[in-house]
Amino acid sequence: MSIIVSPLFRILFLVYRTVSSVWRWTQLRFTKPGLAVLGALMISMVMGVDTDHNRDSQVFAVLLSLVFISLLFCLGFRARFSAVRHLPRFATAGTPLTYKVAVTNRSAKRQSGLGLLEKVVDARPTFRDWYALQRHEQRHVRSFRVSQRHRTSPFKRVVLCESPVEQAIGPEEEVEVVTHLTPLRRGVLRFAGLVLARTDPLGLCRSFSKVALPQSVLVLPKRYRLPPIPLPGVVKYQQGGVAMASHVGQSEEFMALRDYRRGDPLRHIHWRSWAKAGKPVVKEFEDEFFVRHALVLDTFANYEHSEIFEEAVSVAASFACTIVSQESLLDLLFVGPQSFRFTAGRGLAHADQILEVLASVQVCRKEPFSTLEALVLNHSQVVSGCICIFLEWDAERQNFIRKLKALNLPVLVLVMAAEGAGEKVKPGVMADQPERFYVLECGQVEQGLARLGGGLENSWSGK
Repeated sequence: MSIIVSPLFRILFLVYRTVSSVWRWTQLRFTKPGLAVLGALMISMVMGVDTDHNRDSQVFAVLLSLVFISLLFCLGFRARFSAVRHLPRFATAGTPLTYKVAVTNRSAKRQSGLGLLEKVVDARPTFRDWYALQRHEQRHVRSFRVSQRHRTSPFKRVVLCESPVEQAIGPEEEVEVVTHLTPLRRGVLRFAGLVLARTDPLGLCRSFSKVALPQSVLVLPKRYRLPPIPLPGVVKYQQGGVAMASHVGQSEEFMALRDYRRGDPLRHIHWRSWAKAGKPVVKEFEDEFFVRHALVLDTFANYEHSEIFEEAVSVAASFACTIVSQESLLDLLFVGPQSFRFTAGRGLAHADQILEVLASVQVCRKEPFSTLEALVLNHSQVVSGCICIFLEWDAERQNFIRKLKALNLPVLVLVMAAEGAGEKVKPGVMADQPERFYVLECGQVEQGLARLGGGLENSWSGK
């Protein structure tokens, strides 16, 4: 079967690449009115074949003349420019990004009526990614479903728009242009350059000058607003105390100095006292007790560009921003190429840093789910509670939650589900604690998160 299907899909992929290239060039060359004229031109060309019974051929001739004249006007634009783009450090997926671009006219003539368009690095998929998307869509397509929500292509990274240059630019003169774009996906957004365009007098076509300006900005995951959520507040002993976190626990000062014992960390050595005493001396810290939460992110998805996985990352980012702002620590645990744990909160790290980590997290397909289970269980003794975000709710994940409950560790389980599939997910092992189990459907995640909070107030404390 694969021998028959693969050549067909490769041909379709070549058609997709060709059509997308032509469409990108057309969008750059023609304005919106120009695209409308092109569309009418194509229709009149098809309808005007029968010249004896309709006059569409005359319309075709007029529209073709307009397009031809507009293209002729574009041939005389020979300006040169340089530019500096002032990007912020971060952007957020789904949120418009506004920044300034300083444009300098390097030609000898005064230039007016310009527009600025950004040019991003080609993000079109490889054949492997494109074929995986087609197979995924075929398995999950629902025929004759009128209410199905429109889904943006997972390969589309950004929505660009043209920004007008409000004033004319004289020779060697610099102006600042405020421009906008909307990133659609988390991760690194790479710019290849920008284009200074001028529209012809008919307003149909653009002539343009390209400026090579490679740059990048990190796009953070989308975040949702969370209601006030009472989290587990039972303090636990943290080995290392102040040495691990700068402003947590009961004390910020070490208790005393003592002689070095085998196994003491080198970072605890008090070098001045060693120099005076002539033997190793280490700092002894007071035992620390504070609240610490584990945020467990399931990265074991079957599909690399899964919408469910992207929503799970957004939910994790929402919790990370909320918990780090509270008087506690947060450990983000997930599995990528290797087991990963990132600790933030109370002076140890900031929310931006944990969002940077989540901006780059990818689907894990090489490791089993047991890798994440081992990571969390080995860390369970120091945390006050676990917030688990799952992509599925199968027997393996339920068995993992059963082990956490056997350790008397409070858990909050959030299961991501496809749109319309939430009713099929049953609590299972969480049936005895339904107030700690929530199903979040794609497209209704914010509404699902709004239900959190009320039933958790007494549940976390074990009442």
